[in-house]
Amino acid sequence: MPETLSTIVSPEGSLEILSQSEVNRLRDTSGSGLHDLLRRCALAILNCDTPTDDGLAVMEAYRDFDIEVLQQDRGIRLKLSNAPSCAFVDGRMIRGIREQLSAVLRDIVYVYNEIQNNPRFDLDTNEGSTNAVFHILRNAGTLRTAQEPNLVVCWGGHSITREEYDYTKSVGYHMGLRGMDICTGCGPGAMKGPMKGANLAHAKQRRHDSRYLGISEPGIIAAESPNPIVNELVIMPDIEKRLEAFVRVGHGIVVFPGGVGTAEEILYLLGILAHPDNREIPFPVIFTGPESARDYFERIDEFLRYTLGDEVAQFYRIVIDDPASVAQQMREAIGEVAKFRREQDDAFYFNWRLTIERSFQQPFEPTHEAMASLALHREQPRHELAANLRRAFSGIVAGNVKESGVRAIAARGPFQLHAEPQLMKRLDSLLTSFVAQGRMKLPGKEYVPCYTLG
Repeated sequence: MPETLSTIVSPEGSLEILSQSEVNRLRDTSGSGLHDLLRRCALAILNCDTPTDDGLAVMEAYRDFDIEVLQQDRGIRLKLSNAPSCAFVDGRMIRGIREQLSAVLRDIVYVYNEIQNNPRFDLDTNEGSTNAVFHILRNAGTLRTAQEPNLVVCWGGHSITREEYDYTKSVGYHMGLRGMDICTGCGPGAMKGPMKGANLAHAKQRRHDSRYLGISEPGIIAAESPNPIVNELVIMPDIEKRLEAFVRVGHGIVVFPGGVGTAEEILYLLGILAHPDNREIPFPVIFTGPESARDYFERIDEFLRYTLGDEVAQFYRIVIDDPASVAQQMREAIGEVAKFRREQDDAFYFNWRLTIERSFQQPFEPTHEAMASLALHREQPRHELAANLRRAFSGIVAGNVKESGVRAIAARGPFQLHAEPQLMKRLDSLLTSFVAQGRMKLPGKEYVPCYTLG
């Protein structure tokens, strides 16, 4: 069994006061499921130094872990039982981890109290979903009204080679030298590297208000625990709102090598940018990696062109082995974003103008039935195919690393995906290349596919 520690700590930075009814709901282990959600997310925060991407394995390793909210006259405290010892130094919780733990509590309470089952937010509509994303981000203090556009979202895999990781750091470093802040999915690998590089660059530039924004969601956080550089953490209620948050707050996106999760993000983004209503909105996207990743991006480019048409390539650039050029191009392109938003009187801090179809917002539960029924053929609008491919990759991510997905695969076997023959062939080739390159799991672990193609 891993080494654990039990203690009582105070929240820091996000939420120090709760009502008695809120405390009771968080302590209730039988009704709303709120306590279990808090327990799972809190464990992911505390388990930050363990190199695993298996959410179920984390929960099994710390099955005796628990968290209890204690109501006191001067605020609340958190009682932790059998918590991972790596979150502490000489018996005291590391301050950054305590801040992230508070952020988890803040977002869980806010979503439950203010978003779910609230008539103000009709989550079955485009407007309602976008408003929910906005309010969660605003409540977290993420939206900065007086700041010029400079936030770059970085996507990429948690399971990457050392060469690729060093490359992400180099890109982050060159962006940091040019005054850009970093937003990622907050985990390891390509989510940590750009933040680490930018952190060094910001130190060189004597920049003291740097932002390292991490956006996660309960289903993925246990497999991708927040890295220690994240100084703003937001937990969205599901993957769809997490993805929308990225494109609403980011001013440009850099995509590093990754696996199915990165492919999911790419399809989500390009499905949105290809919508006719978004054609005139500047939104820079750069695919980049070291020379060894050239084949990876060639395969991604080939798959995108086949499924979504050659014209989809107008929405991204591919830059190989040139970190400085990536930063220069992104800095210049974000200048165009700022110019456009000034001319249109748009907010710098939230991209309201971007049209996101309902098919990209509707939460997808990757059951065996749902995965088998996905429409994977080209006889449908391009954005709908992108949405369905995104769902397919999302299901594979769930089967690989999410606790619920791993349990479903263990109980019923692999998901089955069905597609038209030529698309199936290309999908199989892409996924097989991910497996061969070790992009499905952390290095050192044999990958057992959670899907079959037929």
